Amino acid sequence: MATTIANLTAKADGSMEGVFATLRVNAPITVLPNANKSREDAPDFRVLNKRTGFEIGAGWFRTSHRSGKETVSFKLEAPEIGVVFGNLAPAPGGDENKKVILWNNPE
Repeated sequence: MATTIANLTAKADGSMEGVFATLRVNAPITVLPNANKSREDAPDFRVLNKRTGFEIGAGWFRTSHRSGKETVSFKLEAPEIGVVFGNLAPAPGGDENKKVILWNNPE
């Protein structure tokens, strides 16, 4: 079973907006493309809390081991939850602009 930790809507400029939500956190977020990467291993996306403007995570393009398709792997972090990893996926319902971040349980 996959656990959704964020619901997002993709924008025409490559950004995404939505809500990061767990049992302890419910935060509006913006996912912005990192157009000014200073290094090859720098994140491809920055995740910002829309209320505070603070960066709470980052995302990197990855190739799925199972399907061979490109996806985005996220690392989100906050004092109340620690570090959470997730992967971008299409949201249920078939709308191409709707995305989710699925929790990637490290166990």
